[in-house]
Amino acid sequence: MTNSAFDHVTHWVFDLDNTLYAPAVRLFDQIEVKMTDYMVRLLGIEPAEANRLRQHYWQTYGTTLAGLMQQHGIEPDPFLHEVHQIDFSALEPDPELAAAIDALPGRKVIYTNGTAPYASEVLHARGLQHLFDSIYGVEHANFHPKPKAEAYEKVFQRDGLIPQQAAMFEDEARNLAVPASLGMRTVLVHGTRAADAGYIDYETHDLTAFLRQIV
Repeated sequence: MTNSAFDHVTHWVFDLDNTLYAPAVRLFDQIEVKMTDYMVRLLGIEPAEANRLRQHYWQTYGTTLAGLMQQHGIEPDPFLHEVHQIDFSALEPDPELAAAIDALPGRKVIYTNGTAPYASEVLHARGLQHLFDSIYGVEHANFHPKPKAEAYEKVFQRDGLIPQQAAMFEDEARNLAVPASLGMRTVLVHGTRAADAGYIDYETHDLTAFLRQIV
């Protein structure tokens, strides 16, 4: 990375899960169990089938919720509330990451396919809650999930973001395709890059070290 690669950036967009903490924490495993249990009760199916369907909906629609809304017409709020009632004790404060984010010049926001209240819980557990100007969840995109173009459109318009002056940090490679097409700088964090993912500018498995190179 050249020192000038992010000189134009005044708007920093961060995903949450497996981006602002290491995937090894496996926090999202708890949410996946909650989703599966919810689907067992909702659809009257066996746990193994519910788990298969959960993954299928995530792959096909962007989130399990999006699949459930489209295929079964469920109301999103009860589902989102239940699946995010988890134990956050596996997360620890990260003052080095906090300092690196704090040093970035400009506006900093969270944009997650989870909910804003859930994101606030994660940020508090990580000691990052004071660093962000706004937190956007799937509810702010009318429940359209990343990687759908309409999801980014709604959130970015709401925040007044100018894509050509922004950067996005994500753990899911597919969620960076639309930001790249809009002119954003894209960084894959803790993720796996597909062979055809030419829309990813940079990759890192150490977000703190990467951010320190920028400032």
